[in-house]
Amino acid sequence: MCRFLIYKGRQEILLAHLILNPTHSILTQSYDSRLRLDTRRPHNGDGFGIGYYTSPELGCEPCIFTSTTPAWNCNNLTRLAEKTTSSLVFAHVRATTTGQLSESNCHPFKYNSIMFMHNGNIACFPKIKRNIVLDIDERFFLTVEGSTDSEWAFALFLDTLDKLGVDPASVPPNGFGHQVLRQAMLNTITRLNEFCASAGITEPSLLNFAATDGHSVVCTRYVTSRTDEAASLYFSSGTRFHEYKPGGFYHMERHDRGQDLVMVASEPLTFERGDWVTVPTNSILSINKQTVLIHPIIDEFYQSDPSYSRSTQLAESKGLVGVGPADQQAAAEKAEGVLKMLDQEPVALKVVEQTAS
Repeated sequence: MCRFLIYKGRQEILLAHLILNPTHSILTQSYDSRLRLDTRRPHNGDGFGIGYYTSPELGCEPCIFTSTTPAWNCNNLTRLAEKTTSSLVFAHVRATTTGQLSESNCHPFKYNSIMFMHNGNIACFPKIKRNIVLDIDERFFLTVEGSTDSEWAFALFLDTLDKLGVDPASVPPNGFGHQVLRQAMLNTITRLNEFCASAGITEPSLLNFAATDGHSVVCTRYVTSRTDEAASLYFSSGTRFHEYKPGGFYHMERHDRGQDLVMVASEPLTFERGDWVTVPTNSILSINKQTVLIHPIIDEFYQSDPSYSRSTQLAESKGLVGVGPADQQAAAEKAEGVLKMLDQEPVALKVVEQTAS
């Protein structure tokens, strides 16, 4: 399974502060992934990718750099990260599940202003690939260059946006809006579930997706099971992410009532426990400006009982560590404590109970 990282802030950040320097940076996770248990394939060394948005004067499309070289062994990544800044960054280190080792299979993927990446796998993907191909518009079919289930999920996401009446090729001044991106992501998951059900697939899929239009971000922590735990996902928000002690010791500071930056990661970049909040299983997180909203994904795999204990066996069989509901509840209480500490209105960070259509 892969690892990914998202940064969105009011101000640009040097990529090295995300990718290289922290004690558990995304580069470190490529060879020392603390939430992977897979002793057969313990590394995320099947290539990497970073995508970031530049000055609007250079266009709306993100700049994407991918390589099949392991992230820990790529001098060009180090050179780039030490001299590049951005206010919206996607980073991904890959461990293959579907598709061979090639640059075309490295995340993130892009279409005009949109970026997309995935941690997990679509169960028995070859059994539903043909149905996806037949169901999407030709122009999105033609965007697929690689052979991963993830890129086909992206093509389906683009087609879903189009079916919502939003042309993915258009570039609104402020993006499509987090509500539109969230609905497109929910509908994409629904369509994938329908394809799997039609094919008689019962093996669970792990669908930690992330998408952005350069303005808003949506990401999911999701598994197609009522009893299994999803792959790990965390977020952190505050006013400054900085190195407080030499040696890669970073910390998320919170100085005022606002939130100047948000990070979402498969694994925390620091070992400061108070910096990170667990994203609940089967939920979708949206970032609008620097406001974080978390919605439950209410479908046949939703568990309404907060005390229900999901099994970590599936995640562990994929080489991952699952986080149980007890930890989620503790994280929710921690998030509430952060809000009280900041004396913020709950709209800045809240779990929104609404039915996903």
